[in-house]
This record gives sequence, C-alpha cells and structure tokens, in this order.
Amino acid sequence: MKILSFSCKQMEDQITPLLRNCTSFGELEKIHARIVVSSLSSSNFLATQMINLCNSIGYIDYAALVFEQAVDPNVFVYNALIRAFARHHKHWQAIQVYRQMMRRGRDQSLVFANEFTYPFVLKACGGLVELDLGKQVHAQVLRSGLVFVPIVLNSVVEMYAKCDDLVHAHKVFDEMLERDVVSWNTLISAYARHGDIKKARSLFDSMPNRTVVSWTALISGYASIGRYLKAAEAFQQMQLAGFAPDDISVVSVLPACARLGALELGKWIHKYANKHDLLKRAFVCNALIEMYAKCGSIDQARQLFDGMRNRDVISWSTMISGLAMHGKAREAIELFVEMKTEGMVKPNSITFLGVLSACAHAGLSDEGLKYFDSMLQVYGIVPEIEHYGCLIDILGKSGCISRALEVINGMPMPADSAIWGSLLSACRTHGDVDTAVIAMEHLLELEPEDTGNYVLLSNIYAAAGRWDGVTKMRKLIRGRSMKKTPGCSSIEVNNVVREFAAADVLNPEYGEIAKTLALLGAQLGESGNADNDLESEHDDLSWMGIIS
Repeated sequence: MKILSFSCKQMEDQITPLLRNCTSFGELEKIHARIVVSSLSSSNFLATQMINLCNSIGYIDYAALVFEQAVDPNVFVYNALIRAFARHHKHWQAIQVYRQMMRRGRDQSLVFANEFTYPFVLKACGGLVELDLGKQVHAQVLRSGLVFVPIVLNSVVEMYAKCDDLVHAHKVFDEMLERDVVSWNTLISAYARHGDIKKARSLFDSMPNRTVVSWTALISGYASIGRYLKAAEAFQQMQLAGFAPDDISVVSVLPACARLGALELGKWIHKYANKHDLLKRAFVCNALIEMYAKCGSIDQARQLFDGMRNRDVISWSTMISGLAMHGKAREAIELFVEMKTEGMVKPNSITFLGVLSACAHAGLSDEGLKYFDSMLQVYGIVPEIEHYGCLIDILGKSGCISRALEVINGMPMPADSAIWGSLLSACRTHGDVDTAVIAMEHLLELEPEDTGNYVLLSNIYAAAGRWDGVTKMRKLIRGRSMKKTPGCSSIEVNNVVREFAAADVLNPEYGEIAKTLALLGAQLGESGNADNDLESEHDDLSWMGIIS
C-alpha cells in the first residue's frame, strides 16, 4: 500500500508541472485524460489544481465536472470550486457548494469551512445582494472562531456594504481588533459608492496609512455625486502626497475632467497613461476618448480611437456617440457600418443610442427609423426608453408630430419628461399648438416646477398669436411662485478650473465678469449675429424677471 501511495505521489509530481504550464482548454482535456488513465481521479491535490486552472482560463462548467468526479473531496477542493464560481459571478452555485460542504461537516466527514472559504462565500452573498443569507454566513464565521482573521472580517464588511447595510458594515469595522489597509479601503469605498462622501472623507482623514486605492475611492466618490472639482483636486493631492496614479485612479478622474471641461488635465493624464504603458488597457483608452469628446476635442478622440489595437464594444460606442454629439452624423454612421463590416464586436444598446442620436442631430429620419427597427429585428436588442427618446427626436425634427405622438402612446413603458419635452420642443419648431398642449399636460404631472416648460409653451402660444395662452402661462408661474434654477458653468485657465453661477454677486470678481459680459453682448449686437431666436429668448428672460 505504501508503494502504491509513493507511486501515486510520483505521478502527481509529474503531472503538476503540466497543469501549471497549461494555457488552453485543449491541453487541459489531454492532461485530464492522462489523470483518469493513471487512476488518479481520486487525487484531491490534482483535482484542486485542475479546478484552479479552469478558474484562470474561464471554463467553470468543466471545473464543476472535475469536482463531481472527486471521490472524497477535501476542503481544498471545495474552496477551489467556491472561489471559481464566485469569481465568475456564478454566485448561487458558490452558495450551493458551500451548503454541500457544511452538510458534510455535520455528517462528521471532517470537511469544515476555513479562512479561505468564507471570503468567497461572502462575496457570493454580496453579489446576490442576499442580506439575510449574508447574516447567516456571518453567524457561522463567529461560531467558527475566525473573528480575528482580517481577510474574513474584511469580506464581512464588504458583504454588508454590497447589501446596502452600512450600519452593520461599520459596526463590524469598529469591532475589528486589527484593521489593515483593506479594512479601511473597503469601508471608504462603501460610503463613497453610496454617496455619503462626508463619511468617506472622515474615514479617509482618520486612516493611518493611505494607498492609491484609498485615494481612488475618494476620487470616485466625489465624481459619483457630481462634485467634479473636488474629484480633480483629490487627484492632484494624491500625487502631491507621493502616490503614482494607476489605471483605476486615472479612469476615476477622467469623467470629472469631462464634466468640468478640464482639457489640459485630461491631456496630462493621456501623456501620463502613455508614458506608463496604461494605454494597452481598453478601458483607459475608452475613458480618454469620452473625455476628449466631451471637452470638444473630437479629433483627438478619433486619433486615439484609430490607434487602439483592441477595441471593445465600449470603444466603438463611445466614439460613435462622440461623433454624434459633435454633429458629425455621417462619420458616426460610417463608423457604425465599419463596426458591422469588421464583425469582431457586436453592437449593444449603447451603440444604437449613439447611432440614433446621430440620426436625430442630422435629421436623418429614414435611416434613424431603419436602425431603430433593426435593433430588435436583427440584433435582438429590446429598445429602452432612451432609444424611444431618440426616435421621438428624429420624428419631431422631421415634422412628423402626429406619428411621434402615436409612438409615445404605443410605447411599452410610460414616457418620461425628456420624451414629452422633446415633443414640446418639436411642436414649437413646427407650430403645432394642439399637440404642444397635450405634451404640456404630461409635463405638468412629471415636473410641475420646471419653468422651462412653461416658457416654451408660452413661446408656442405667442408664435401662433394665442395671447390668451401666453397670459395663462404667466399666471401659472406667478401663482406657483416658481424660481428659476441658476445656471452654472466652469472653465479651465492655467490648469485651474473656475466655476461661475448666474447672479453670483458674492463672487469677488463679479464686477469684472459683468463688464466682460456686457462688452461681449455689445459686440455681438454690433456684428448682427443676434437672430430672431436670441431676441425671442431675450424677451422670455425679460418677463421671467418675476420668477428670478
């Protein structure tokens, strides 16, 4: 018997290097066949190695097959399969394997969960957003005596955070005797994800040893709640503190650059990414393309896109949307055709949103309708409310107001304020008072405090000579005591982003700003560029003084 065991060990030692060097499923099948022929199917060591390999190359169903063939799997085999399922988002299967493992433990089979089991079981609970199940696993952690193991408790904190229970997440964090960097980063990221940036910042400031992950969590938190200037500042502070940005931190701050129009900072990030070999990652290039497009540098966005070796569906969709945003409808549609011709990447719902937006911008009604119909008929993509919004915009701009209304009434979901607002705007362009009133009735229900809708309908009434309607709108605004939300804009000067709000008399440079605006207004008037729309808008603003 000892000779047989020794022989098995020798064969395991011969096969192990083959598994470690294996990179394809075909090779794995050959090695597995050799294991079976050699009567080593009962080897838990080799089963664990094969499951880990399946995990790394993405053949999870085969990993489950290997597990099923194991005669008496030990804790290592169980852990390997639970980890594989959890990492590939097969969360429910991970839970099922864990339950099987727990049953064997109760049957005195000496298979018990350990500190390498619970992190992935808790990850599965968080992935399923199953709070009650997560609490049960937490209770089992407490009973197992693993309450002093940081990796397990960090996973408990993360599970509660993913299940939106920050109270218990913070409680577990507070009760930890030993907190490592991961403990702090997990909780900071949780508060940042949930928009509680004040709490995230407080934890960040209390953190004894920060990492680039800590800074990235803070940057992402600021960006996610619209505090883009703070996000950009945190990115710069991170570097002053001696931390080199990684690919995740770069991608976290680029949306803030896009929203602020901070093109110079965006360009610096592009150079940094190129210098540090980050442009090999498609998601970094995608974020840069979006930043350039939103900052008005569509040519630089296209140059970056054309230079990409590996484009994914986000790359194509972002570039198509960017071209559409800049009024380059034909280029956007040509790029979509190129995408289809290459056939390497299939378009998704975001891709079609960009294509339909391009058709709407250019007034290409026939092509827009064709692409909208092809979504379901050719690609099996069910149009969402945003796609219907583009379709209404296409029909409205082409003057098909009645058909647009028919589409709205036949939509599988209720139309939102954006769709009714688009129809109202089309009614103004084409002078359709009756449909405008219908659109306004729905807008009154959806966003009764939006003054812009009242102004728009008032202009439609005025254009049609319906002064009774204009008077009615004015009375509605007065009666509701509405206040117009001040406009806000930003500009980047010498790598510093400056924000401006309408009527911000507290701004120390308000006098200079007002003088410059007055000068620009005078020059615009002299050049004769003030068209009828501008005059109409000026009239609107004058009588809107009652709601300022």
